[in-house]
Amino acid sequence: MLFAIDAGNTYIAAGGLTGGMPVFTATLSTDKNKTGDEYAILLQNLMEIRGIDPGDIEGAIISCVVPSLTAKLREAVTQVTGKRPLIVGPGMKTGLNILLDNPGQMGSDLVSIAVGALGHYALPCVTADMGTATILGVLDAKGNYIGGAICPGLPLSLAALAAGTSQLPNVELTPPGRVIGRSTVECMQSGMLYGFAAMLDGMLDRIEAELGTPPTVVFTGEHAELMAELCKREEIVTDSHLILKGLWGIYERNGKK
Repeated sequence: MLFAIDAGNTYIAAGGLTGGMPVFTATLSTDKNKTGDEYAILLQNLMEIRGIDPGDIEGAIISCVVPSLTAKLREAVTQVTGKRPLIVGPGMKTGLNILLDNPGQMGSDLVSIAVGALGHYALPCVTADMGTATILGVLDAKGNYIGGAICPGLPLSLAALAAGTSQLPNVELTPPGRVIGRSTVECMQSGMLYGFAAMLDGMLDRIEAELGTPPTVVFTGEHAELMAELCKREEIVTDSHLILKGLWGIYERNGKK
């Protein structure tokens, strides 16, 4: 079994994979103040809850976009599994041809998602990772990673709206049932959710126009299923484990040696 971790700014996704598919998954809150030992305790407890024997872990890999956590998570995984994890970064074999102005600027999370999409979905393909930021990534018909777009994520946008105004509260991200809201809460929910869905529909239409052919669209991340329901575009795939599948693919190319 491969133990894989994706550490983002808000959450840490962890999972065990066999044959490229998740056997178990879990989500932890990202906490920059925790030590490596504290993360080790969390991971140890997680495996006990899931009924996983650390001795069954044959390898490990980490994608981390929070630099201050990378060493701590490496230490924690090594303590719990006895395996020193690979850290996704420059110089790794990924199978991706990255056609960016500066490929080294591409985050390890985006690399992992793109590898997951390349290995599981028809090309061309557009991925939308919905976390603290919502990041669109584009693979062309030949499997080249040609770029994308970065937008604020739903929770970040809502927090900024509530913090930057005097009379608007934080609200639950629940569809109000109609676009024309009849209360402050409904108006905020409509603007956040239907407005966000309209943004995604519009961006996907523009990306499709530049590609010249309809792409496979894959949503992943915390709000993937909700936004797929609200978008007007048909045939949106949701895959909550896309990044873990990508980490499996990267490990296969780098870890066995």
